[in-house]
Amino acid sequence: MPAACQQAFLILSQKLIAYKKIIILMQFFIATVKRAGFGLVLLVAVLALNFVLMHIAPGDVADTIAQDAGGLDAEVMEQIRIDYGLDLPLWQQMAKYFWGVAQLDLGYSFYYNEPVTKLILEKLPATLLLVNSAQVLSIFLGVILGVMAARKPTGMTSHFVTVLSLVGYAAPVFWTGIMLIILFAVMVPIFPIGSMVDVSVEREGIAYAMDVLRHLVLPAVTLGSIFLALYSRLSRASMLDVLGSDYVRTAQAKGLSEFQVVYKHALRNALLPVVTTVGLVMSGIVSGAVLVETVFSWPGLGTLAVQSIIARDTPTILGILFFSSLVVVVANLLTDMVYRIIDPRIKTSGGSNL
Repeated sequence: MPAACQQAFLILSQKLIAYKKIIILMQFFIATVKRAGFGLVLLVAVLALNFVLMHIAPGDVADTIAQDAGGLDAEVMEQIRIDYGLDLPLWQQMAKYFWGVAQLDLGYSFYYNEPVTKLILEKLPATLLLVNSAQVLSIFLGVILGVMAARKPTGMTSHFVTVLSLVGYAAPVFWTGIMLIILFAVMVPIFPIGSMVDVSVEREGIAYAMDVLRHLVLPAVTLGSIFLALYSRLSRASMLDVLGSDYVRTAQAKGLSEFQVVYKHALRNALLPVVTTVGLVMSGIVSGAVLVETVFSWPGLGTLAVQSIIARDTPTILGILFFSSLVVVVANLLTDMVYRIIDPRIKTSGGSNL
């Protein structure tokens, strides 16, 4: 009888554990859906604000075309405004634009004579490659430097991280890019600059990937430099705080090696502020990519944005702002999910980084 009771209790315990896991997963899913809904509302608000600001600014498509053509008759300019729907009230223009966005139709670029969605989808992979490469590089090196500095707070590494942080924060990203070009593309021509690949040579497969990688190094290092300083400083401060915790001192008292204490027990909790910051700085990385792409002639959304602003191509500018906002919102949502996976103590009904 006791054996049967123990067996029944064991089965009941296993079922309860399974039910608890299912409930946790359902709560996580519901919380994620809620945050995605909040992100959608935020995206709509940003889209509406961008639309209003762009349309109350002086000048429109007709003025730009007239300027490029050296002047047009008033009747022709009026017809252009009618063709682009600019004669409608602002709220009708906005409703028409939102309906198009819901169908992934971001309008037509009068400067490039192509659909805006097609233009953006052609340039988006290059920008995502640059942004993600810079983010991964800055996180990886920043965490390593921060942990090394925290292990010896008064050592040379700690002082190096402090100086690196100050330089990284102070140096404008375009200046860093220009200096890297002078050093590693002109004085010591190690890396190529301009575009994403060498257009004079046709490559495929691994040769093509290596060519892209060589062109990517300098832009990614430039964009990641300021965030490398941020992550290294943040990792150092977070690791110093965690190393003073009771559970870390308990692990040290058990005779565990310094490597086990730091990388097995302390690092996971020390990464929590870093994970939170990843989502928060995503908007800064996207905006910084505009300058970096301009400096290195990288064929991404940043270069497209600058050219569209010069041409006053409103549909393309709005489309780029929409996709940039979408990337930031999705990045914050993913960061929020990863944060809760790393730290199960966070309630799934809690707030979001969005």
